[in-house]
Amino acid sequence: MTIWICGTCGVEHPDTDRPPAGDCAICADDRQWVPTSGQVWTTLDELAAGSREVVHRELEPGLHGFNREPQFGIGQWTHLVRTPGGNLLWDPPNHLDPTLAAKIEELGGAAVIVASHPHMYGSQVGWSHRLGNVPVLVHSADRRWVQREDAVIREWSGTERVLPGVTLVEAGGHFPGAAVAHVENDTGGTLLVGDTMLPVAAAGWVTFMRSYPNRIPLSAGLVQRIVDRLEPYEFDRLYGLLGGKVLGDAKGVVRRSAERYIAWVSGANDHLG
Repeated sequence: MTIWICGTCGVEHPDTDRPPAGDCAICADDRQWVPTSGQVWTTLDELAAGSREVVHRELEPGLHGFNREPQFGIGQWTHLVRTPGGNLLWDPPNHLDPTLAAKIEELGGAAVIVASHPHMYGSQVGWSHRLGNVPVLVHSADRRWVQREDAVIREWSGTERVLPGVTLVEAGGHFPGAAVAHVENDTGGTLLVGDTMLPVAAAGWVTFMRSYPNRIPLSAGLVQRIVDRLEPYEFDRLYGLLGGKVLGDAKGVVRRSAERYIAWVSGANDHLG
């Protein structure tokens, strides 16, 4: 059997002898997109055969980032959080690259795998199997988006402390179960956000969207709820899924960005239009 992978979002699908019929359900949703040329499927073997480079950066003590060049699918960065009780593999890679797998195993592998939201499921089951069948945590509100079911998957919701100093927080917004990972440390705290919010070109700001590729905004109420759910946590730095980051006063940046966003989408600045 062949594990099929969507060429647009990079999410793994069931292992069958033929590609899935129709479009990828995740990409057909209004938060993603199907190419005008039609649905494309690829396989792990095809991805492994292509020319590529694994990019690895130690972003701060205990936090590593990984990417692939040229990018595949959405092109997300994967983060590995190292703790005394095991490692978190956050937003798992969308392919099982042997070089990348060897590097992650060299750093201690993973005790748990978590995607921030369904676009980032990637090859989560495949990575679990590679790393010893470690649990894959999927938010219960988004379980219907899982395309490759397996016994390693476990549901969660609300908040969950998954490792020493590492807490998953249900932020919502982009998806009902969209999550962030809060990492306690001696330098003010770190937040891994997927694209619950996204650092933008102007330094010191982030933005919020239901769909980034289709430019669909979130409501003022949902953005405020995200900020409220993060209020109990201290974080000085923030890392997004596309490599964007905020390296100082990240909690203040999120709060100020939300205030600016809410003012515009609620009509408070209509007199300026």
